[in-house]
Amino acid sequence: MTDPTTLHPEVEGFFDEATNTISYIVRDPASNACAIIDSVMDIDYAAGRITYEHADALIARVRELGCDLQWIIETHVHADHLSAAPYIQDKLGGKIGIGSKILVVQDTFGKIFNEGTEFQRDGSQFDALFEDGDTYMIGTMEARAIYTPGHTPACMTHVIGDAAFVGDTLFMPDGGSARADFPGGDAETLYDSIQKVLALPDDTRLFMCHDYGPNGRDIRWETTVAEEKAHNIHVGGGKTKEEFVKFRTERDATLDMPKLIIPSLQVNMRAGEVPKDRDGRPMLKVPVNGL
Repeated sequence: MTDPTTLHPEVEGFFDEATNTISYIVRDPASNACAIIDSVMDIDYAAGRITYEHADALIARVRELGCDLQWIIETHVHADHLSAAPYIQDKLGGKIGIGSKILVVQDTFGKIFNEGTEFQRDGSQFDALFEDGDTYMIGTMEARAIYTPGHTPACMTHVIGDAAFVGDTLFMPDGGSARADFPGGDAETLYDSIQKVLALPDDTRLFMCHDYGPNGRDIRWETTVAEEKAHNIHVGGGKTKEEFVKFRTERDATLDMPKLIIPSLQVNMRAGEVPKDRDGRPMLKVPVNGL
């Protein structure tokens, strides 16, 4: 096993303009092993059409590199894009992993979407459910999953050597942090989770799941712990929990729901599988006044 204190995984980001999501291929420099983090399945929601251009680009790159895909990681149950995990798994193999609190999300949204008894709420749609502090291997690299809830109950940060994939827990310093008003979210909890991330070594590379180019700047997705501690507009410069919670709560009250939250939750709590009707046809529900 490679010494985690000196490990510098090779990270390549893939930006999805439609959802402002960044997916990652993370490669072990000592072997041909890799992982994919936070993949995207394309959807034209108005037309009810699903395609796979973004996922196909990831698959093509893994094949071009000659890599062995060992893991397909979800940092959380995304509310703004659909996961392509099972599509990628079918093409390249690998295990699909998510935090064990997926069970909380499945229970909550299973009720909202009136899924019935056929929808399993035990996380069995995933190959691995990570507990806080669990480790797993990507070739010779040890990855560690850290429980960082607040945005959702199932959020985890994945630390691989000097790289950490924070999901929606943090944005770039000028972007701040994610909302905490979804069912199961909590601003105080999010602040505490952010402190876990900021307790990592200052030179740890932090990789975002989203970037929206605040104030018209170019899209970026990599920063460091030191930069976030010093400059993050929501938590940097020693801002207190009380300051953060007040700001986060007031700001969240002004935000619209993500455009793809209804299809995203139904698909992502199933590890990327589209639900089907009684006749086996892919079908999505729209709960009225349920969110």
